[in-house]
Amino acid sequence: MSYVDNIIAGIEKKDAGQPEFLQASKEVLESLRIIADRDSVYEKVGLLERLVEPERIIVFRIPWVDDSGKVQVNRGYRVQYNSAIGPYKGGIRFHPSVNLSIMKFLAFEQTFKNSLTGLPMGGGKGGADFDPKGKSDNEVMRFCQSFINELYRHIGPDTDVPAGDIGVGAREVGFMYGQYKRLVNNFTGTFTGKGIGWGGSLGRTEATGYGLVYIVEEYLNKKGDSFKGKKVTISGSGNVAIFAAQKAASFGATVIAMSDSNGYICHKAGINLDTMKDIKLVKRERISKYVEVHKDAVYTETGKGRVWDVACDIALPCATQNELLLEDAKKLADNNCKIVGEGANMPTTLEATELLLSKGVAFFPGKAANAGGVSTSGLEMSQNSARLSWPFEEVDAKLKNIMAGIFRSMDDAAREYGKEGNFIVGANIAGFKKVAKAMMDQGVV
Repeated sequence: MSYVDNIIAGIEKKDAGQPEFLQASKEVLESLRIIADRDSVYEKVGLLERLVEPERIIVFRIPWVDDSGKVQVNRGYRVQYNSAIGPYKGGIRFHPSVNLSIMKFLAFEQTFKNSLTGLPMGGGKGGADFDPKGKSDNEVMRFCQSFINELYRHIGPDTDVPAGDIGVGAREVGFMYGQYKRLVNNFTGTFTGKGIGWGGSLGRTEATGYGLVYIVEEYLNKKGDSFKGKKVTISGSGNVAIFAAQKAASFGATVIAMSDSNGYICHKAGINLDTMKDIKLVKRERISKYVEVHKDAVYTETGKGRVWDVACDIALPCATQNELLLEDAKKLADNNCKIVGEGANMPTTLEATELLLSKGVAFFPGKAANAGGVSTSGLEMSQNSARLSWPFEEVDAKLKNIMAGIFRSMDDAAREYGKEGNFIVGANIAGFKKVAKAMMDQGVV
């Protein structure tokens, strides 16, 4: 067997019960086969063996008291995956689906994503199987404080800098940072996604969605094209989806469909983003409310259709992992979709990805396409270190430059290894080479 085959066989045996981690790591390893076969140094120093093993995994209990006075217990995680190029950096997710496999997959992906940004950040991820939905502010606060009572000893501005993720927004970051600050008795840039008045960065809310559109626009510009006149469908209706829609519309596209877990909206005249923001970001209601305001829009319940049924030029999956399935990919290709850009982490299954590539669809993997959020988090870390606060326009300009740099890096890597146009291979190789060099420079540690 080849070096890569040996590594895959090893993780299939050792991590057999971790499907998300196996999916992510095997996808990356397949991309790295070409570089590992070309240069034996990686096998000589055991680079891939180290790469597929996290540096540290912290698992802990989180006891907290609900409003009825009953003690509840959840399980918390922090996977500190790789610190070769900087302190661990990655979000915290609160969702009932959180488990070790998902945390490892996210931390593994984060390592390459952070490498692609060009900023000095390693890869990490954390979370808990806690569902903030339906909980009071006081319950969420007590849970966050208990979560940090254990995690605080493992994080810091030069060690590990968490941020938000699914189920963790400004409220949760505020509660966690407040408890962290009380425990360590100092004010540092240990978290990102903080409030603007206490160390947060302007542009962070918009960054992931904007960055997704910037990287697709960079590709279109290279082809002598643009978003102007394009029809765009987007899954999800949270921050990433809404701000991707906003930026795409500002570039002249028409966003015709968006979704949530209950169903999707199709509005051929173009989604009204003011209405969507009011429903999803202010009132936090179901997307079905949209048709009460816009009578010419059509709502389809989950189970009766999917957002990918809507014909489009560009599809942006921005909801969750493995949401775009093989049948969805076939539908997109049959409807002549030309570009798929991942706003979420690994939202497209391997089978769907392979189908899209075989049909000539330009595919932008999440580790590159949704790196805008962590890029701006990295800029927040820089501002905190320098005790500065940059205006929105400056942050946005830096973000746009970072996303353009990511596109060039993966485009160049794909071409160098004979895979021109395959941005999955390009992103994996470009992210890997920087991490691998740092690991080799630092010896076997």
